[in-house]
Amino acid sequence: MTALLLATTNLHKVKDIHAILGNQFECLTLKDFPQAPAVIEDANTFAGNAAKKSVELARWLLRSSVRLPGFVLADDSGLEVDALNGAPGVHSARFAALERGQIGNSSSAENNAKLLRLLENVPVAKRKARFRCVLALTPIPRLQTELFDDVCEGRIGIELRGHGGFGYDPLFIPEGYELTFGELGEEVKNRLSHRAKALQKLKERLALIGP
Repeated sequence: MTALLLATTNLHKVKDIHAILGNQFECLTLKDFPQAPAVIEDANTFAGNAAKKSVELARWLLRSSVRLPGFVLADDSGLEVDALNGAPGVHSARFAALERGQIGNSSSAENNAKLLRLLENVPVAKRKARFRCVLALTPIPRLQTELFDDVCEGRIGIELRGHGGFGYDPLFIPEGYELTFGELGEEVKNRLSHRAKALQKLKERLALIGP
């Protein structure tokens, strides 16, 4: 079984990734490696942040006397809203906190409230948006990182709807649907989402590489 260290403590992401990759992969998380260093996500692109996390953690593992997984997998993902010139983008998790000058992520409720406020006078036809995901896969001991990316196009609703998913899911209506990710449920989301499509590319690549 191929072991992957998922460079996250976000249990929602871990659940999504495990559901899509399947049981043929052992998904470890940063909770399994409490001594792992925190990687500052200061790149201005999703690709830059994902690659930085993946490579820095792979290098740390090689220096440590810990069990080595076969790969480190990191992702950076977020929401891009056309009416906001692509914001929140790489700042999706800390969208509201940035406004207050705070360090660290803000809550989903705070981020969603800010997004709705900024789009208050934007008509439905101009609320086009997309979720974007970039995955960085770094093999150990080789540090030749590969990137896998994809998007899910849609629009931002006028109110929060549904209790499924996380983050901006209750506001995001994927193209071809009238329900938000918060309403559609995990099974549908895991077919449509940006992360699902990027993970499918990754899964196909891992099948070629082998354990």
